[in-house]
Amino acid sequence: MADQLKKPTIGLVLPGGGARAAYQVGVLRAIGEMLPHGAPTPFRVITGTSAGAINATVLASHANHFQLGVRRLNHVWGNFSTGHVFRDDWSTVLRTSLHWLSALALGGLRSNNPTSLLDNAPLRELLLRHVRFERIAAGIADGALDAVGITASGYSSARAVTFFQGAQSLKPWLRPRREGRRESLGVSHLMASTAMPFIFPAENIDGHFYIDGAVREAAPLSSAVHLGADRLLVIGSRDEHTRARPAADTPPPTFGQIAGYMLDTIFLDGLYADLERLTRINQIVGQVPAGTLRKTPWSPLKRIDTHIIVPSRDVRTIAARHAREFPRSVRTLLRGVGGFNPGGSQLISYLLFQSGFCRELIQLGYTDSMAQRRKLEPFLAGDPVHALEAPDHMLSALSGQKQRAQTEKSGEADNVSYGGQND
Repeated sequence: MADQLKKPTIGLVLPGGGARAAYQVGVLRAIGEMLPHGAPTPFRVITGTSAGAINATVLASHANHFQLGVRRLNHVWGNFSTGHVFRDDWSTVLRTSLHWLSALALGGLRSNNPTSLLDNAPLRELLLRHVRFERIAAGIADGALDAVGITASGYSSARAVTFFQGAQSLKPWLRPRREGRRESLGVSHLMASTAMPFIFPAENIDGHFYIDGAVREAAPLSSAVHLGADRLLVIGSRDEHTRARPAADTPPPTFGQIAGYMLDTIFLDGLYADLERLTRINQIVGQVPAGTLRKTPWSPLKRIDTHIIVPSRDVRTIAARHAREFPRSVRTLLRGVGGFNPGGSQLISYLLFQSGFCRELIQLGYTDSMAQRRKLEPFLAGDPVHALEAPDHMLSALSGQKQRAQTEKSGEADNVSYGGQND
């Protein structure tokens, strides 16, 4: 009975997505309007990967004033240009292109072969200016925040490593392909988590190289659960409507299209696989009485209420409309790899750190979330809710059966329970 009366610990999961992560800011802005003025964060646990890690860290550094943190994010994302993230001047783009060409021509015999397509030094400077890492500890000490976690992929360990800063009661964890490591977070952790493979260089932390956290993150929801969350708000960056099949005479994909496809797979496929796994666990927990469950090998399992918000429109279409906002140098580079060919907007959508595109995604996230206000407010208040809340087309896909989606929508709630922390 006590477990049922206990308010849930709400976690926020912000996956990667490059420039698409602007959508998350719109969702967060809407949530800010649902809270009293000056309220602390409603999320006791915040985790992020890649660009989502940046959003997560800024929110954690303003745990005592959620709306202020959102305003900071809205200002930065709403005024973005590619030059804030990577060097986009002609001299750098030409030098990088020639460097790659010479390395290919010489078969990689030189000692200083290129390690990335773009130089993201401006991003480091931006983070140093805008992220107040020292405030994270203050939010934890004040009790406004339990933990924040940033995930990067260890190149030598072949693990998804979640660097976390949080309450002393939280323990590190180690699984075959994932690890939780307590550290004081800094700019290197963000640079590691945002190091998109091939596009940005790997980051060295204590003698080990790390790349984008999404590369090895097979269970992106697990770190929030390890850090104590038993209710999750997940903000994705890809609409999940079924894509139309390409025509039979479609030409082979270009390098740019393949790169976009790979980024889409890296950033988002693991998330939806983990959501499906979580849905199955919730179904098992819901079918076994709590007293019986504690006596079985499944005793560590617990129900995790999950609310998923994803774009209601195809982000690729929005990116294609804003593609000419790229500086001419970047347009030339992307055109060379087929990024501006039909179907190349997938790659563009991950790299289009330009204000017009980002502002439209922010507005989309805001609009999508305000449309769900009646469901979000009880979720954030810790009231009883359905185990899974998502767009209709995702409900049936995640549950694996149409009947489950109809049951959720009809208002037949499961028994609400919150178990121990174990994953």
